[in-house]
Amino acid sequence: MVNLWGFVRLEENHGSGPCRSRYLEEEDTPLMKTIKGATAGFVSGTIFGTIAATWYDVPRVERNVALPGLIRTLKMMGNYGMTFAAIGGVYIGVEQLLQNKRMKRDFVNGAVGGFVAGATVLGFKGRSIKTAISAGTALAVTSAVIDAGGQTTRIDTGKEYYPYTTKKRSTLD
Repeated sequence: MVNLWGFVRLEENHGSGPCRSRYLEEEDTPLMKTIKGATAGFVSGTIFGTIAATWYDVPRVERNVALPGLIRTLKMMGNYGMTFAAIGGVYIGVEQLLQNKRMKRDFVNGAVGGFVAGATVLGFKGRSIKTAISAGTALAVTSAVIDAGGQTTRIDTGKEYYPYTTKKRSTLD
């Protein structure tokens, strides 16, 4: 059977267990997931920093004096990128650490990861205990609500989709 994107759905599993290629996320080590989280945070933070630089801090570029504006834009991009990378890396790292330690995969891991990420990264940037607790609590509640509510970008239905068809096409197609 072919789905909306033209991928073929295979109903049966090959072998005694589920197909290994279905759960590529599960084959990643906790360190690799942490690196991926930090990288995704860096990319999104850099994009956000670019947008923020256009709205705020960067002065108008004069005819022959483009370098100061470019340097300030790059600094903002790097600052936001590194902050988001640190939050993503700490969040995923703590979540994976707890998941492996507790042997459970639930909303508590994400909530603790969110609190630690917010408290350490944003608390350090704000240089205040109040900011650390507020940021940690905000990220923990957000993570817990998303995890407990079942909000996810992937839903495992147990079906596999492949980017090709196993049926031969007729000459009319």
